[in-house]
Amino acid sequence: MSAATSISRLDIAKIREQFPILHQKINGRDLVYFDNAATTQKPKAVIQALVDYYEGYNANIHRGIHTLAEKATRAFEATRETTKTFLNAASTEEIIFLTRGVTEGINLVAYSYGRAFIGKGDEILVSAIEHHSNIVPWQMLCEDKGAILRVIPVNESGELEMEEYERLLSKRTKIVVVNHVSNSLGTINPVKSIIDKAHSAGAVVLIDGAQAAAHLKIDVQELNCDFYCISGHKMYGPTGTGALYGKRELLDKMPPFFGGGEMIKQVTFEKTSYNDLPYKFEAGTPNIADVVAWKPAFEFIEQHTKEAMSAHEHELLVYATQQVGALPGVRLIGTAKDKVSILSFVIDGIHHFDIGQMLDARGIAVRTGHHCTQPLMDRYKIEGTVRASFAVYNTKQEVDQLVEGLERIIRFLKN
Repeated sequence: MSAATSISRLDIAKIREQFPILHQKINGRDLVYFDNAATTQKPKAVIQALVDYYEGYNANIHRGIHTLAEKATRAFEATRETTKTFLNAASTEEIIFLTRGVTEGINLVAYSYGRAFIGKGDEILVSAIEHHSNIVPWQMLCEDKGAILRVIPVNESGELEMEEYERLLSKRTKIVVVNHVSNSLGTINPVKSIIDKAHSAGAVVLIDGAQAAAHLKIDVQELNCDFYCISGHKMYGPTGTGALYGKRELLDKMPPFFGGGEMIKQVTFEKTSYNDLPYKFEAGTPNIADVVAWKPAFEFIEQHTKEAMSAHEHELLVYATQQVGALPGVRLIGTAKDKVSILSFVIDGIHHFDIGQMLDARGIAVRTGHHCTQPLMDRYKIEGTVRASFAVYNTKQEVDQLVEGLERIIRFLKN
C-alpha cells in the first residue's frame, strides 16, 4: 500500500474526536499538542477502560478465587497476550510487565543479566544518542563490576557511525544497548544490522523501543534481539505501564530483580524458590488498572494500522521540516535520512526555553531542553533544543500555527 493510499484511509477529524484533552483552550487558544515524544494523549477507550475497572471489578489478581479477582486477572493477562502479539514474541512467558516503562526494563536487565553475566574487563557498547535511562544503569553496572563502557559515535546528521561500531565490537563485548529511535532526533537506527553484528561477536543486544512502539513495525523474532522494551504512555496508553521482552532462555537464567510477593513459589527462612516466567520478575501488586487500560491503546493502533498512522506522521514531519527549516536563524538538529516524526531545532540568539514559553502563550505545547540526552547535546555543542513531535491526531494546520508562532518570536526578539 502506498503512503498516499494509507493517508487517505485516515479521517483525522474523526480520530481527534476520540481524544477529549485536545478539545480545550490553553491561554485562550486552541491547544496544539506537539509533545508526543514525551507522552501521547489517550483516546476515550483507554480512559473508559480505567473507569470500567475501578467501577466494575477492582480487585487484586492471580491469587484470588472470587469473581472480581478472576475477572481482573483475565483482563490483566489479556493485555499480556496482546503485547505478545504486538511484538510477535514466541510466548507470553517472554513478556514482563513494568511499572516505570522502558526505564525499569533497562534497569532490570542491567541489574539481573548484568550482575550475573558481566565481569571485570568486559565491555558494554552504548550509542551516543541514548536517553539517560540507557546510559546511567550501564555506568552503574560498570562501576560495580569493573566493566568498561564504550560509545558508538554519531555523525552530524544524527546517524550512528556503523564502521566505528564494527571496530568497537570485540570478544570483550558482552552486551550492546541502543535505542530503536532517538527521542531527541527521531533517527531510526539500523537495529537489525546492529543486532546481527553483535551476535557475530558473541554479544547480546537490548533495544530501547520507547520511541518506536507507536511508529514502527516491531517483530522481535525477526529482529532476533535478546531484549526489547516499550512504554505504554508513548503509544496512547496509560502512564505507569511498560513491557520487557526477553528471550526465554536468557530470562530463565537471570535472577529476580525484586523480591516479594508473586515472584515466589515457596518461602521458608532457610530458602526461597522463585516463580515461573513471567512472574519471577513481577514482585508485588502490579499496576493492574493501567495495564488493563493499555489493551485499548494497542487496539487503537491496530484499528488504524501503524502503516497509515506513520505515513500521516511522516507527511507532517516533511512539511514541518521544510517550513521550520526555512525560517531565519533556524538550525535543524538531527537530519538523518530515516526518521520518525520528531523535529528538533535551535534558533540563533534565542534560548530554547524562551521559545517554549512563548509558544505556550499561544497554546502550542513543545518540549525544550536536553531531552535526557546531555551527551548528545554536548556532541552538537548546544545546551538543548526545541522539540516538536507529531502523532496521528496532529494536522498541517497545527504545523502552520507552530510556524506562525516561531515567525512572531523571531521578529519580536530579533528587532
